[in-house]
Amino acid sequence: MNVTEGNGVHVSKYFSWLDFLVFGIMLCLSALIGVYFAFFAKKKQNTTSEYLMGGKTMGIFPISMSLIASYISGISLLGLPAEMYVYGTQYMMIMCPEAFVSVTMALVYLPVFYKLQITSSYEYLNLRFSQTVRLMGSIIFIVKMMLYIPIVIYVPALAFSQVTGVNLHLITPIVCVVCIFYTTLGGLKAVVWTDTLQTFLMFGGVIIVMILGTINVGGPNVVWERSEQSGRLEFFNLNIDPTVRHTFWNVSFGNYFYWLASCSVNQAMVQRCLAMPTIYKANITILILALGILGIVTMSCYTGLVIYATFYNCDPVSTHTIGKADQLLPYFVMEISESVPGLPGIFMSGVFSAALSSMSTGLNSMTGVIFEDLIRPVIKRPISEAYASLIMKVIVALIGTICVGMVFLVEHMGTLVQAGKSLAGITAGSLLGVFSLGMFFPWANAKGALAGGVLSMAFVGWISIGSQIAIAKGFIKFPTKPVSIEGCEANLLNSTVMPAVMPVIMQEPLYMYRISYMWYTLIGVVTAITVGLVVSFLTQPNRPQDVNTDLLTPVIHRFLPSKEKRIELQDYKQDMTDHPKESSECQHKE
Repeated sequence: MNVTEGNGVHVSKYFSWLDFLVFGIMLCLSALIGVYFAFFAKKKQNTTSEYLMGGKTMGIFPISMSLIASYISGISLLGLPAEMYVYGTQYMMIMCPEAFVSVTMALVYLPVFYKLQITSSYEYLNLRFSQTVRLMGSIIFIVKMMLYIPIVIYVPALAFSQVTGVNLHLITPIVCVVCIFYTTLGGLKAVVWTDTLQTFLMFGGVIIVMILGTINVGGPNVVWERSEQSGRLEFFNLNIDPTVRHTFWNVSFGNYFYWLASCSVNQAMVQRCLAMPTIYKANITILILALGILGIVTMSCYTGLVIYATFYNCDPVSTHTIGKADQLLPYFVMEISESVPGLPGIFMSGVFSAALSSMSTGLNSMTGVIFEDLIRPVIKRPISEAYASLIMKVIVALIGTICVGMVFLVEHMGTLVQAGKSLAGITAGSLLGVFSLGMFFPWANAKGALAGGVLSMAFVGWISIGSQIAIAKGFIKFPTKPVSIEGCEANLLNSTVMPAVMPVIMQEPLYMYRISYMWYTLIGVVTAITVGLVVSFLTQPNRPQDVNTDLLTPVIHRFLPSKEKRIELQDYKQDMTDHPKESSECQHKE
């Protein structure tokens, strides 16, 4: 079927009944997993430990699969091939820092969280600094996730609408309701095992499309040759100019801090690692996560080169066959799907699985933060486990409904999807900086942490938002790799008439706006730590010997001064409960 939609975009093929069946089976299985853990599992999800931590008995395999699914969203599956097609392969070097991030997590951050055995990672900020700093971290995380989840759902929903003809406003609530359903009923165990199913679907879809596309184009040699001829193969751009969009330095070194912030102090990561019975198994889980991300990123990037090799002489964006580069992968799948019945259904199941896993992880981790950091401290009387479980289920349903509503706002905020990753650096650098300030610098106090976190977020926010405005106005443009329409059919060439565009007077944006978004997290970390230390030393810093070593990373323990009697962790917790104001900072002991 060949249809021309009202926006002038050609849609050559739509889902078959088999594709819809495959997609429907994925949704049904996801829902059934939630039903099983809610009603039929031996241990019901009616306690805080079971609902948020899986009873701390989860195995390496499901937790690893859940983390992989959580950190690979539909944005990545659709965006990485488009990035290779439009800008070339320099971005593939994001794989370099993965191993270093895993080692850093295992040696620096995870031992602290595991020793404390806390439910919310932001509880650490209370133990180390104050309730106010904890509240700041929790709010930053909640805002980040409430903005992130709608984007994660919108992108694959738009692709699904493209290949099925089903209205975006219809498919989004249906899919989200299924996710909210199994997350609400089954807690962490349902989320983890559903993520495991969705990880297999995600990998299966990408592998099939990659292999089939390579065969159709004539083999890996053809893919490599056509990509090399177009100048897309670029891995070691050693330019040290920080305003260049992607270089070896910012993609590897800058992305190290972005991934470190996304993994090491993120509530979703901490919550799953603490669900493991031992820290050894948690470290194995992190290793598998790194390998899984390495695999899916490599395959997605290679698929982008396969797509270019397929359309190397007839660019579907230039001919308006599709509206923008983000639609390349769904269009490509529909074009090669004739030889494999059900392939589009498998592929879209994989893309939506990535989105659902990110959404369910976000809902579950936000529930833990909201309950532990915002609700429990306010309620004076003891809360029964059954009542706590009920409150958390209500929270999941409520914030899930809000996220569904925000999906429709994303649709009208055109540059938001494009700017999503850039905006993520605003909160990532601030949070990583505050946590690192607490773990590495015993002199830091609550005032320093609060000032560092707020000023860091404000500074990076100013850079990021200013940059996106400059890009939207056309003041900042990035060079793209060449495309061709020489091999297109006549009817496609006739449809490429470009509308007249009024000349725009280019302005030179501020230098800070032109800095690559890959540096945003590092800028945020450095700002938070620097400001935090300066303010701490100006407002009576802590004495290192008075800070409980459990709150400091093991990496610096050998450098700490000795003390005959150290403050015990239980004293910290009791002091926080009895005198929250007095114990908001580590006080000097006379």
